[in-house]
Amino acid sequence: MIVKSAQRAAVIAGATALAGVLVTGTAQADPTEFRELNGVGSDTTQDVMNGLGKVIVDPNNTPAHLLIASYDAVDPSTGALHDCIVVRKGHACIPRPWGADQGIAALKNDIAGGSGNLDFARSSAGVTDASASSLTWIPFAKEAVTLAVKTGSTLPTNVTTQQLQRAYNCEDETTGAALPAGTFPTINGVTVHPLVPRWFGSGTTRTFWASKLGLSAIDLPGCVKDVAKNGNGIEDGDGSALQRTIAVDGAEDIMPFSIAQWIAQSNSATTGVRDRRNGAVLESVDGTAPTVSGALNTAFPINREVYDVVATSRLAEADIKLAFVGSTSKTCVNTTTLTAYGFGTVADCGSTTLTGKS
Repeated sequence: MIVKSAQRAAVIAGATALAGVLVTGTAQADPTEFRELNGVGSDTTQDVMNGLGKVIVDPNNTPAHLLIASYDAVDPSTGALHDCIVVRKGHACIPRPWGADQGIAALKNDIAGGSGNLDFARSSAGVTDASASSLTWIPFAKEAVTLAVKTGSTLPTNVTTQQLQRAYNCEDETTGAALPAGTFPTINGVTVHPLVPRWFGSGTTRTFWASKLGLSAIDLPGCVKDVAKNGNGIEDGDGSALQRTIAVDGAEDIMPFSIAQWIAQSNSATTGVRDRRNGAVLESVDGTAPTVSGALNTAFPINREVYDVVATSRLAEADIKLAFVGSTSKTCVNTTTLTAYGFGTVADCGSTTLTGKS
């Protein structure tokens, strides 16, 4: 039968209640004026950085003005990929990076070419290459990822880590034995079709999810499929892939979903974040709910820190320090903005100890 649980209703109601304390009611969009610090990259953290960009003022200029310009991973008006954006007055446009990996690559290329367009990259993943220390990953918040199903799913509202691991590794739910080719896994006896976003630099719902569940993000197990939309990859936090008809293969779609994105999108009327949930409903994992009173449940088991990445050589610059460095930096002290967009605070916010090459 179709599960209609109070727990799922509470998640939605709690997120709606949080809307009253959000920081902006204007639609999310790229900045309409040039600012001192320009950033691109992760679509998981783009909205919270947009929110911070609306409240962090640069006092080092007269008159004081907003400091951070954060550009979305896709065109916020059209959803177009890799359109050309002008981020610095008098400079040529640059291709818009999509996701954390492309954002960091763009920052590295900008540094190498001396273009002076980009100052930071948003990243939902930590260092993967520590062979050099040219870049610094500065943590500023905690985020978490859970399983999402479509409205009306017959799955229970709570799944276990073991169930997720076995489903995404195409294993028998009870024995853990490998399933025959062409067979879909089950969760609580419900046949499921595990999905992940297409590669395209997705640091959250592919790389991180795969690392937590013990599978390769590149060579997916046979029962796990890339999520595609009109031939392109789905953004992090886009639930439209869950709208497939069960009759196609007899299995219910499941996919990872950023809890922070879900919260920010649920408050779209006041945050201006595009609501791309498309009926996606979040699951509890190991008995822990993804949200509490509309905010991220920081005890949720599948969690990690998120970062702003800057050139290590620029850490002492006034604007970089003001925005990102240390526990008193503007990104760290604006906790109301962080929680309103679905993130939790972290004890090491502003730390500069994590360095790497990429």
